[in-house]
Amino acid sequence: MKALVFLFSLAFSSTIHAQSATDVAARSALFRYNAGSPVTIKEVSSEQRGDIAIRDITFSPRPGREVKAYLVVPQGNGPFAGVLWVHWLGEEKSNRTQFLEEAIRLAPKGTVSLLVDAMWSAPEWFGKRIPEKDYENSISQVIELRRALDLLLAQPKIDKSRIGFVGHDYGAIYGMLMAGVDHRINTFVFIAATQSLNDWAFLGPQPKSKTAYLKQNANLELTDYLRQVRNASKFFQFGKGDFYVSQADAAVLFAAASEPKQRKLYEASHKMEANEIAKDRADWLVKQLKLAGDNTQQNYYLRNAWGIRWYWYPT
Repeated sequence: MKALVFLFSLAFSSTIHAQSATDVAARSALFRYNAGSPVTIKEVSSEQRGDIAIRDITFSPRPGREVKAYLVVPQGNGPFAGVLWVHWLGEEKSNRTQFLEEAIRLAPKGTVSLLVDAMWSAPEWFGKRIPEKDYENSISQVIELRRALDLLLAQPKIDKSRIGFVGHDYGAIYGMLMAGVDHRINTFVFIAATQSLNDWAFLGPQPKSKTAYLKQNANLELTDYLRQVRNASKFFQFGKGDFYVSQADAAVLFAAASEPKQRKLYEASHKMEANEIAKDRADWLVKQLKLAGDNTQQNYYLRNAWGIRWYWYPT
């Protein structure tokens, strides 16, 4: 009898695991794209700040679609870490400019950054949404972030073993969806994310059928994707005064993430704009991506008689 129970349990367990694997494969299939197709880049302008180049660009994640972005590139021989930054939906800097100064400060430590405009950078995006198109648009947005990652990894002198992601609000949410199906990122900073897209979906235009909406978007539950991120570190930043993200929602997200992980609560609103918050994520990236410490790379050079700089990097 015990043997019979054991065999039944084993069979039941195998069925559950098989179903889980099937679910994972089905979710991954949603975000497939032609990774072999080139990402077309156009440079709009370029600015030099000391040894840091700030390139204003557009790139095409798919034919007929152009995305505005900044590439922030340090001078030197590398190899460099890379960070993909995705902005929030908010009253100000709801576009690629949100993290630009942080990326510039990180560059001398040996980091190439790509900061992209997401779909919510469009004016009045949230209020103009057509809820019945949310599912399709969410899938397209995740694929665009994967193409942005392709672009970042294609930059010269990038160390593909030291790649980070920073996202705030919707930027964090869609970063989680990407993280569950694309495992090229080594560390994540998730800022003020809620535990489900549905938490915010009904704050604006209402779908014709809420039941149909929930059924259609069931494949996009964030915790399902977070559970697939097993070989990357995660830093969650939440505000105690966040109207849009409760501490219960924050706890659900954090519980779904595997180790290594860290969570910190701040005396902050959903904007998460305190200097301490930015400093903590910079310190996290420096540690996780093995960047130069307080002594930045641009301080370590000699200039020869012809004015050429020779760089070396502290270990």
